[in-house]
Amino acid sequence: MLKVISAIVLLAQLFPTAPPGVDRLDANARAAGNRKDMAVGIGRALFRTRWPAQVLNVYADGFAEHDIAGLRVSGEHFHHALTRDQFVGEIADLVREAFAAAPVDEVDVWASVPLRVGKDVIVAGDLAQPSSRAVFTVSVRRGERLDAFVRRVRADRGVYWDQEWARTTLK
Repeated sequence: MLKVISAIVLLAQLFPTAPPGVDRLDANARAAGNRKDMAVGIGRALFRTRWPAQVLNVYADGFAEHDIAGLRVSGEHFHHALTRDQFVGEIADLVREAFAAAPVDEVDVWASVPLRVGKDVIVAGDLAQPSSRAVFTVSVRRGERLDAFVRRVRADRGVYWDQEWARTTLK
């Protein structure tokens, strides 16, 4: 029993809860996709926690009988320093929470960092240029065990890491 209590206290320190109401406000403001109600539900589950790598947006898109969730995570300005293993652990927790919150078939996660753009660069409309770049991407299908997913990511199978970003950002 003491081990369980110690584990709960440790998890609460690593992933503190967000202030009351943040989950509702952020879920509505940060949800997108053609299954927005599903994105809001996933967001409400995720935004209850103050994750070290901030969840920026939650997307949910569906076609025919398939629903897919997308989680965009900040690739910079973490709430505290993260190692590569801690980052992978957070991604696994986000995926687990997303699957628990909605009946999606797949969860796609990507971390992005903003590009430094000059004042004359167009970032909206037909002539828009990118304003961010992906530094980490992974997809997980429902049914893949989380421990297998973590092993897959640690072995660099089916995942994209920007090596420079990972080397300089994840300590």
